[in-house]
Amino acid sequence: MAHEFSAETTGQLRGIEWAKARGVGALAAKMGLEWLEFSLERCVATMPVEGNTQPVGLMHGGAYVVLAESLGSMAANLHAGPGRLAVGVDVNATHTRSASSGLVTAVCTPIHLGRSMTVHEIVISDDQGRRCSTVRITNMIKDLPRA
Repeated sequence: MAHEFSAETTGQLRGIEWAKARGVGALAAKMGLEWLEFSLERCVATMPVEGNTQPVGLMHGGAYVVLAESLGSMAANLHAGPGRLAVGVDVNATHTRSASSGLVTAVCTPIHLGRSMTVHEIVISDDQGRRCSTVRITNMIKDLPRA
C-alpha cells in the first residue's frame, strides 16, 4: 500500500516533519508532548511529569493514556494515507509504575496494520528506563467524504 510518506512520493512532508506540521492537538500540546521520532515502524515522544500529576505528585494514569493515544492515533493516520482517517475505537492501559519527576518517554510500535484497522502498542518509561505503562490502541480506518 502506498502512503503519502513513502519514498515514491516527492514534494511531500514525511515522518516527523508531517507529525510536527499536523500538530499533536490542543490537549497533548497543553500536556507538553514532544516528538522525537515518527515513522510507520516506530514513533517516540516525551511528556513532562510536572503538570501532569495526581494530587499526590505521581504521573496521572490519564496522562499516560493521552500520550499513548496521541502516538497510536497519529501512527494509524500515517498508515491510513491520504483521503482516509483513522479513529480510535479501543484503548487499554496497564500502569505498572508511577513516575514522579522528569520526563516519560513513549515508544509506539505497530502490532497490526490492516486496510480497515490498526493496532499499536505503546510502552511508556520513566527517566531510568523503567516501564510505567503499557497501552494498546485499536484504530478504525475509514474513507474521508469526497469534497
